[in-house]
Amino acid sequence: MAAPKPGMLYVTMKPQESLPSDQFHDWYNNEHGPMRLRFPFFKNGFRYRANDLSGPGKDLPEWLAIYDITDMQEMVQQPYVGLRLPPIQSQRERDTMKQIKVDRKFFDFVESREAENFKRLEEVKNEGEGNVLVAVSQDLYPGKAEEYQKWYLEEHIPMLSKIPGWLRTRLYVTAAIENKEQLEYVALHEYAPKNGLDGPEYQAAISTPWRNEVQKTVVKEKRRRTYDLYYTIGPAQRDLSHMYSPIISTNGKIREFPATETQTAAIESYITTPDGVSLPYRLEGSTSPDAPLIVLTNSILVNYGIWDSFISAFLSAPENKKYRIVRYFTRGRFSACGSQSITVDVLASDIIAILDALRVPKAAAVIGVSLGGATALNVGLHFGDRVEAIVACDTSAKSPAGNSKAWGERIAMAQEEGASSEGGEPIVGERLAEITTRRWFVPENYEDVTLAKKFEEVKQMVANNSLEGFEKSVQALYDYDMTPLLGASTVKAAFLVGARDGVLPASMRKLAASVGRGAHFAEIEGAGHLPMVEKPREFADAVAAFLSS
Repeated sequence: MAAPKPGMLYVTMKPQESLPSDQFHDWYNNEHGPMRLRFPFFKNGFRYRANDLSGPGKDLPEWLAIYDITDMQEMVQQPYVGLRLPPIQSQRERDTMKQIKVDRKFFDFVESREAENFKRLEEVKNEGEGNVLVAVSQDLYPGKAEEYQKWYLEEHIPMLSKIPGWLRTRLYVTAAIENKEQLEYVALHEYAPKNGLDGPEYQAAISTPWRNEVQKTVVKEKRRRTYDLYYTIGPAQRDLSHMYSPIISTNGKIREFPATETQTAAIESYITTPDGVSLPYRLEGSTSPDAPLIVLTNSILVNYGIWDSFISAFLSAPENKKYRIVRYFTRGRFSACGSQSITVDVLASDIIAILDALRVPKAAAVIGVSLGGATALNVGLHFGDRVEAIVACDTSAKSPAGNSKAWGERIAMAQEEGASSEGGEPIVGERLAEITTRRWFVPENYEDVTLAKKFEEVKQMVANNSLEGFEKSVQALYDYDMTPLLGASTVKAAFLVGARDGVLPASMRKLAASVGRGAHFAEIEGAGHLPMVEKPREFADAVAAFLSS
């Protein structure tokens, strides 16, 4: 087997005037780019916008997309080639691309040199950093490749590296998979936004006798463009700012909802964890790409619908409209929840995977309830550099004695009922769902018609949970102990609890007092185990007060 040959996918685009800007960017940022970044042979993806469109450049393509590829052979075989064909290629993509002049090229990697202060912008920790890209493409006369590379590597790059703000230069040549006789070399020069491209160091680099000789006898034609970084592509849809129209993907896994008078823009999609588990998520709220992000993590046996009323209440307050909110289906909602044992550590790592996929270096807060509360606490204790604050609700830092026995009995109850979904998959069923939700909610709240309807919705979430997923995910509750780490915690923390949630109000008050840097504690009156369902306004106010403190 031939060794992998790294290279680059290089695409310039000039949209027609008939194509609305929002449609173009929504399609690229939320469909075209992320679908490619889901493949492991795509190392990264960047969109650039030309800054040289005045004068002679006014008719040139405005947009450039570049992707580093681990093996160029992947670009001429499945699954990549299937992305450009039905049924994988969506109708939106076909309609949009008809209105774009596209020039798509493949290049093999030749050489890379970088400065000591160079930062890889595909790394999530560098999200928000910018750069200027100078792309220089040159067609050579036959037989001149060796001479050209010798000059570039021995003189030109060393001289460019002396320019203030220089970060990296990479050299590429027409890929072997293109089967072209005419070789085109492309050099990508990256500079800091403030640089010396108009200074004496740059003039010196393009004025040497060797350079002049190469341009005269080696280079047949030269093209030079300058760009500013516009967008760093990730494997998950996250651009709420260019929503154009409601979209449902061909596989039904991705949905887009533009903002209305009563609802913020939202994206429903999925991320894939490092061990291959698909976690559906919903992102909504502020359309600013820099908006602080809140992560919501569920209790066991439910889906992210438990947060509906809380989000409506929270985002209705003007001071909270600055936030984006992401919620997701935790492992165990479905039977496909991975081969590894599910623990609070695995669940915490899933939140980090979500932050990585959405390219968020640090979440404003992780808020969780029950098992999700333990997960949120675990994120704060083990990933303090990735979260500003945590809110742990109706939970504990240590699994209670006898937890495995109690949950084992509940599993047996569900197995005995033998309920199944319409597709025939075993599910938890009505019996355990009724017992569970009656324990979660305050009895007299069932007398409220609106609340009773919500409780029934939660009950159906429980009843329809995958039985296999339940059996696997409940193991996270059997044996964990985070108490030894509480004293050294430095993350801002709050512990919220339904005042009617059994012994938890007393135990969580003690838990808050044991945190090293101190923690906020509050009870939600009139609520049980899921206060965001029973008392969404009060819960939203408590969260907002904590985050603003």
